[in-house]
Amino acid sequence: MYIVKADENQVEKIVDMSVRAFETDVNVGGVKGDCPPGFDLVEWHKQMAREGHLYQAMIGNDLVGAAILFQDETNNSITIGRILIDSIYHRKGYGIRLMECIEKDFPCAAEFHLDTPCWNERTNAFYKRLGYRILKIEDGFVFYQKRKSEPNIIQHFT
Repeated sequence: MYIVKADENQVEKIVDMSVRAFETDVNVGGVKGDCPPGFDLVEWHKQMAREGHLYQAMIGNDLVGAAILFQDETNNSITIGRILIDSIYHRKGYGIRLMECIEKDFPCAAEFHLDTPCWNERTNAFYKRLGYRILKIEDGFVFYQKRKSEPNIIQHFT
C-alpha cells in the first residue's frame, strides 16, 4: 500500500467509499447517521484535496481508502483528521497498512494526533493496538497521541 495526495478526479470515488465505510459504524456502537462532518459531501472532499489534505490509499492501481491529514507549520506534528478504508476491504489489515504509510511518509513528524468518538469500540481498540495513547476524553471524543520515539506495537497478521 502507498498513499498519494488525492486527485480531484478521484473525489467522487472517495466520497462513495467514505459513505460505505462510515455507515458500518452502526455495527460498533454508532447511531445511524452519526457520521463525521462532510463525510458524504463531494465539495468538502474537493476542498480538502485542493488544500493538500486529502490522500488516497492505493494498492497497485486500486483505490482502497483515504486519509485527511494536517501538518503543523513546523512539520513536527501530523493530525490525522480521518482515515477510511472501503467497507469491502474491512478486516483485511488495510487500516493498519494505511496507518503505517502515514507514519512512514512523514519522516519529520515526531508525533501524530487524532480523535475518535467514545462510543466507537472498533476505532478505539484499533488506535490503542497501534500504540496511540489517550491524551484526554472530552465532549464524547477520545483524543490520542503517538510519538515516534515510542515503540511501535503494530501486530501483523498473515
